[in-house]
Amino acid sequence: MAGGFLEPLLADGAVSAGGRAAWLDEARTHALQQLAREGMPGPRNEAWKYSSLRALDQRRYQRGDAGASDRELDARLFDLPGVDGPCLVFVNGAFRAELSNLPAIDGLETGTISDLLESNPESLQRFLAQSWDDVSEVFARLNTALAADGPVIRVAAGKNIAPVVHVVIAGAAASADLAWHLRGIVELGKGASLKLVEHHVGEAGQQHLGNLLSQVSVGDGARLDMLQIQHAAESSSLVRRTEATLDADAVFHLRSIEAGAQWMRHDLAVGLRGDRAQFVSRGAFALRNRQHSDTRLDVRHAARDTACDIVWRGVADQRSRGVFHGAITVAPGADGSDAQLSNKNLLLSEQAEIDTQPVLEIHADEVKAAHGATVGQLDEAALFYLRSRGLSVDEARSMLTLAFCRVAFDSIENDALREHMDSLMRERLPRMTEALLEPGDSE
Repeated sequence: MAGGFLEPLLADGAVSAGGRAAWLDEARTHALQQLAREGMPGPRNEAWKYSSLRALDQRRYQRGDAGASDRELDARLFDLPGVDGPCLVFVNGAFRAELSNLPAIDGLETGTISDLLESNPESLQRFLAQSWDDVSEVFARLNTALAADGPVIRVAAGKNIAPVVHVVIAGAAASADLAWHLRGIVELGKGASLKLVEHHVGEAGQQHLGNLLSQVSVGDGARLDMLQIQHAAESSSLVRRTEATLDADAVFHLRSIEAGAQWMRHDLAVGLRGDRAQFVSRGAFALRNRQHSDTRLDVRHAARDTACDIVWRGVADQRSRGVFHGAITVAPGADGSDAQLSNKNLLLSEQAEIDTQPVLEIHADEVKAAHGATVGQLDEAALFYLRSRGLSVDEARSMLTLAFCRVAFDSIENDALREHMDSLMRERLPRMTEALLEPGDSE
């Protein structure tokens, strides 16, 4: 039976579709019943083994934000150099039209779930009617029951959208700690292409919980290039789930930076269901203080000659903790699949911790697959070389750490955006304290 964290969120029942879509009310009610019956996953649940929900279950959040439309937000928080295309801004889970910019572009539809539920609810049914039948997917259930809005981005078949679409998900200060829920839908038609930035920001000090569920569909021969910048307020908590399905010859290239939030969880599930579909993932998390980050990738090859190429880096300093779970499954009949996963991590203090779990499950013949994971420290020989060239210990460590993380964004073709990502990571790099300096070193 639900209690603790869930009780105030479920007290008013599921969000109603207002009679516009009976199938949606049914899906939301079903999710609510699952939550009330099964509650939160316990410590023995394998999916939450390294990210205990005990502390979160003791928190009490106010459901949603009735004043979200009036929250002040400095637009400089989400300014991105080199990105000047359509922009959708959501603050504490609510759409803010006056902060957004939605020019008309041939072949591109940008809107919100709330608007489409008014004008064309059936176009959302295959996304919003989905159910979540495992207790480990508790936040997906919450999202299904309580998310009332979110971005909808669609590209018509054969259309190549040149401007970068920018989705901003922001947390703004309020008089109480809030739990907000947002649903996102991205759909590319046959042969379409799109560049998309998912950008998380937040005002310092607020301790909200954000819950985002994104559903991505890439049609035959389509290509989606997506950059996720998670730079939420370091006092907040953020849970995200990204689900993607790729049809024949589709390409999904995803770059992810996990830098903000005090407690963060990102589940990424990708289904390669069409022949020759390709998924490329480059990511990095950079943690400090007592931050906790849990990233779980689950890639399933379900068709012939599909490919995934996954490279992630992790850096943990001070008393932070990083968790990375990378699972690849090659289903029966998915012959010719090529699956590659690499996860390397750096510990920058004796109190930091990183747990990494590469998993490879193969049920087909004629498969090429490899995975590997390491946890270590900076190369002392490389440090010595840089020190011998006149760099301080701070400069040498920062340079090596930045180079280690650049795999996540060094292939971005937009020069201004790539330089911005470089600056963001520099801000996240550790500063050596006097206690950690070697004898004879100076700051």
